[in-house]
Amino acid sequence: MATSEQVKLAGIGSDVQVEVIEIAVKAGQQVDKDSPLLTVETDKATVEIPSPQAGTVADLYVKLGDQLQEGALLVTLDVETTSKTSSATTEKAPTPATVPSGDADLHAEVLVLGGGPGGYTAAFRAADLGKQVILVERGAQLGGVCLNVGCIPSKALLHAARGIAEAEELAGFGIKFSAPSIDIDKLRARKNRTVTRLTKGLSALARQRKVTVVNGEGRFTSSHELSVSSEGDIQRISFDQAIVAVGSRPTEIPGIPYDDPRVMNSTGALELADVPKSLLVIGGGIIGLEMATVYRALGSKVTIVELAPGLIPGCDPELVAPLAKHLKKRCEAIHLNTRVSEVKALKSGLKVSFAGDKAPESALFDRILVSVGRRPNSEGFAAEAAGIAVDEQGFIAVDPQRRTNVPHIYAIGDITGAPMLAHKAVHEGKVAAETAAGEKSAFEPLAIPSVAYTDPEVAWAGLSEAQAQEQGSEFDKATFPWMASGRALGMGRSEGLTKLIFAKEGGRLLGAGIVGPHAGDLISEAMLAIEMGSDVEDLALTIHPHPTLSETLGLAAEMVTGSITDLYVPRRK
Repeated sequence: MATSEQVKLAGIGSDVQVEVIEIAVKAGQQVDKDSPLLTVETDKATVEIPSPQAGTVADLYVKLGDQLQEGALLVTLDVETTSKTSSATTEKAPTPATVPSGDADLHAEVLVLGGGPGGYTAAFRAADLGKQVILVERGAQLGGVCLNVGCIPSKALLHAARGIAEAEELAGFGIKFSAPSIDIDKLRARKNRTVTRLTKGLSALARQRKVTVVNGEGRFTSSHELSVSSEGDIQRISFDQAIVAVGSRPTEIPGIPYDDPRVMNSTGALELADVPKSLLVIGGGIIGLEMATVYRALGSKVTIVELAPGLIPGCDPELVAPLAKHLKKRCEAIHLNTRVSEVKALKSGLKVSFAGDKAPESALFDRILVSVGRRPNSEGFAAEAAGIAVDEQGFIAVDPQRRTNVPHIYAIGDITGAPMLAHKAVHEGKVAAETAAGEKSAFEPLAIPSVAYTDPEVAWAGLSEAQAQEQGSEFDKATFPWMASGRALGMGRSEGLTKLIFAKEGGRLLGAGIVGPHAGDLISEAMLAIEMGSDVEDLALTIHPHPTLSETLGLAAEMVTGSITDLYVPRRK
């Protein structure tokens, strides 16, 4: 039996008027519970009106451009009164943000400041747990640095670079290609399409979850209110709880003419304005080396300068060595223990002077990429107005639930300190949202993986050999060279290695490092082993498919147990 149910406009306040800007249904159309019926807009926010029941649209009472107030009749639904439908109506589901009775324009049970990977994950998880959520994002699209100008576009370009490199490497197999013809506009467009597809997907997920997205610069005005500024318009949002996910930005160094368009940071490098004949990369960390990989493949002559004595400072030198060797063959030069002392912007190029014991002579470059790390976005959101403590480095201290010193305000991602990684922020976002929703949750990982998507890739997790020594841990290690891997030899990529660190007593896996193609994918098995408390025999006795790169993890473990047959390792006494 079917009954008719009226759907009226509710939850916007008696003195608020909205305009119908989108209609998602028509008479006779079947709809699911919580699927969108229409979208309305005030001068402050856009709100999607969901269907309260599954049913069929009998009549539609509004049209585009209509001005509506609280209580306006929108549609009538024919609803089947079955037990299944009745059960569905009792499920806890989020509703769009409501207008509070106070002076604020909107109110949220959970407000999330920042729409990057950590921020949108926190918002979506909180909504899934039944909370009314407002997500404030200063950019035009969700996704933050990672999706828009970081992780995702860089990987799209690195994929193209890998294709060019593979074509070069096949010459050793007797297969030669002519030099690639690079259409920089098409390459840039392909990268941009990837970003657009993902950002549109996030917007759709926000709508499905009834998360209200407000675009603009957010600043706390108190511990329970935020103001959002956009093109001169100010919105005031009150909240019960908040999650700060404001991210980080590239670090700048003195003496660089940043106003010159030929000087780029990581964001500028990903815009791919052109392919310079010569490029200087200042900083031999992960981002700098990834961009060096891209531009070298596209045809630039790349020089890298690094202040530290080695590339990727902080990473196990044994893992970095194959990458450094590979880069030296492909780059014009790599200068370690060297800093840039001066940059002069000339019409003919950027003249760079260097300092250091073995510093090279000054040289002229078409472009410079400055990639010397990132710093937290601790300014600009008025943490002090909310009473949030920020340390001298700009970081916010948090507990395992990601609470700040203000108990109802949480912080996640780059603003909470190293490692500044998207996947760390995502898991922190879930913990913060779950805690805000009253769930028991804590961020207590045994390890967090890091990956340099260079050529070859470098990935590591848990304790390195140096860290184990510093801690005074009794440990065993095993390094399996990929020159003994049939799959690596077949690929012509035998420069890699897999390294494992085990506790001497009990054999528990403490850390792992991999360098070689697909290292970023391979490290996941080691991460699972660390989190599961696996020991050396667990890995050694796990049957890996052959021939694969993944079996190098098992073979490295066999080197510790003494059961390896692919190499001769003298028996331990």
